[in-house]
Amino acid sequence: MKISKYIFLLIAAALFTTACEEVVDGINDNPNKITSDDIDPQLFLTGAMLANSVAQAGHLNRISGMWSGQLTGFTSLYSNIYGYSISTAESVSTWSRFYIGTVTNVRHIREQLPNDALMQGITKVLEAHAIGTIASLCGDVPYSEINDDDIEDPRFDDQVSVFNSLITLLEDAVSDLGSASSRIVPFDIYFEGDAGKWRAAANTLIARYRMHMRDYSGAYAAAQSGVSSAGGSMMYIPRGDPALAEGSHNLFWTILEGSRTGDIGTGNSYLMQLVNDTTPVYRGNAKTDETARAGYYVIDESGGRNNSGIIEQFEPHKLVSYEENLLILAEAGFRTSGFDTGLRHLNELRAYLNSGEFLNENFADQPYLYEAYEAADFEAGGMENEDGIAADRALLREIIEERYVTGFGTLMPFDDARRIRSTDNDLSVPFPTNAGSQYPERLPYSDDELNANANAPAEDPGIFSKTMVNQ
Repeated sequence: MKISKYIFLLIAAALFTTACEEVVDGINDNPNKITSDDIDPQLFLTGAMLANSVAQAGHLNRISGMWSGQLTGFTSLYSNIYGYSISTAESVSTWSRFYIGTVTNVRHIREQLPNDALMQGITKVLEAHAIGTIASLCGDVPYSEINDDDIEDPRFDDQVSVFNSLITLLEDAVSDLGSASSRIVPFDIYFEGDAGKWRAAANTLIARYRMHMRDYSGAYAAAQSGVSSAGGSMMYIPRGDPALAEGSHNLFWTILEGSRTGDIGTGNSYLMQLVNDTTPVYRGNAKTDETARAGYYVIDESGGRNNSGIIEQFEPHKLVSYEENLLILAEAGFRTSGFDTGLRHLNELRAYLNSGEFLNENFADQPYLYEAYEAADFEAGGMENEDGIAADRALLREIIEERYVTGFGTLMPFDDARRIRSTDNDLSVPFPTNAGSQYPERLPYSDDELNANANAPAEDPGIFSKTMVNQ
């Protein structure tokens, strides 16, 4: 995988957005000599973020939802993948968006702006977000030797070393952002140059990757400096202009409004059963009413325009969220500091849910309730422990289930399903397999990578092969 150093389509887009008087400057210069060095490096930032957003919230995200009991594939391609029939071709676009669309561009920015602490920090967070996701999904991936003109075929680094390298990169980003002054950056479509929000997102990503490796004390420490409000969540926000086709709508809405109408939705998935008060596994109780969330979570496969909830056409995609950070604090806090710490952070999440702020206006007036839990609720016979297991296990089970439900639309349920199965199988959310008796453990490598990189495996290990952190 030798990645081209300059992405000329992004250069063209950057030039197009330059002010008219700047375009006219130097009109007699030879246009054939234009290189990326002639363009404000910050102009590469939007392209990198868009590539990251589409990869984070796109095709592999939807597959992870089907493989963790949250979505249903009804017909065509998604029906096959739902039944665990998948080829390496399905990962090609995601790998390209992460490695080329995101990493190549952010490294160019860093190279061109070595003394800009804000840009250094932002681009390091973006790189860590991109590579961390592909490592989590696929396992061992190229990282330490990528973007090196002298290396045609970068080696595949083991998954743990990749996570550790990314944590170091994120710690560097936190340092950069701590010394940076916020400024308006119109090319920053996540936080508009807010150094504090970027620093918090970096800490939540550190906590996420430490959770993957079961370093719960490290995860808890990082999350204490993570995203601390809903307004600090990193999100892809559609531009909201119906006249614009590209980038103006929710990504899931777009595929259902286009070629994938009828192919994928929530249906009667295990997730929807958990929040539906007519099913035997409904998770509600005297302190919990999931009516509004059940409606908000419905994804109607019959077309984008039939959806007014989590994939309404202008609904944001959450990438690194306040809710995730609170639930890292809850689980990692429980595992490292005990029952009271876990319960306190779980109730912080429930207080946020009880505000209704997570709902859009179409569901804000429907019933919801998330009252604070008490220790007695987890004692044998309590409302959250009707089967009489140990109180500590009952609380941990509730935290894991809440991560599963709250994480809908993100990769957290798939990440957790694999992590929890290998350590706390008695507390796994018991969604059924879609076919056979095995659960998928990873997404395939990109077909392009397997074919072009001499250091790639001779063939993909298969979706049932556990990654290093989940052995």
